[in-house]
Amino acid sequence: MTEFRIRAATVADAHACREIYRPYIENSTLTFEYDVPTLYEVERRIASALDSHTWLVAESAGAIAGYANAKDFSSREAYQWSCETGIYLSPDFHGRGLGRALYQSLLDHLAAQGFRIAVGRIAVPNDPSIALHEALGFETSGTLRSIGWKLDAWIDVVLMQKDLAPGMAHPPTLQSPAESQLQRAPLGVTLPVMKKFVTASSTHGEPLPSPPC
Repeated sequence: MTEFRIRAATVADAHACREIYRPYIENSTLTFEYDVPTLYEVERRIASALDSHTWLVAESAGAIAGYANAKDFSSREAYQWSCETGIYLSPDFHGRGLGRALYQSLLDHLAAQGFRIAVGRIAVPNDPSIALHEALGFETSGTLRSIGWKLDAWIDVVLMQKDLAPGMAHPPTLQSPAESQLQRAPLGVTLPVMKKFVTASSTHGEPLPSPPC
């Protein structure tokens, strides 16, 4: 058994998160960023998420195996109870079930903070990510055709959303991560070591990871 500890990130995790994110930028269409952000920028993103939404990391034997975070879906005020989610794993931990556990932890934290809707934007083709979102209760809302250009191709993006608080009549006061009860009690997850597998390939010959964009 391999034990993964899921906890709130700190700015000290910026370097590890940046290195996990790097191949997604340089070798795939799973993120639409062209350039690897500076260490300072990743520190800024983590600090911003910890002020408003959530940024979680998964540790294995003291090393960061992956991270999941959330940010504003839009800056317009009426959208403030909706957020956009993302998850990124180190290649060594694809296909072991960590992505689902980490993503579910993120959704639990967001629900505890008072968010209503989580939105995933998935550059396609990416069948593993679509399947992961569906397994976690996301439903497809639509497709943005040829919305991005990367690696010499126009890329479609599928929008998927999950209702974190079905039946909510009125929006609550949103809590910061520090105010959320779940944030004060990070989760520990134990998962079996499973053989890595590749379930799909991108149009550019790169293996697609299990986590979403």
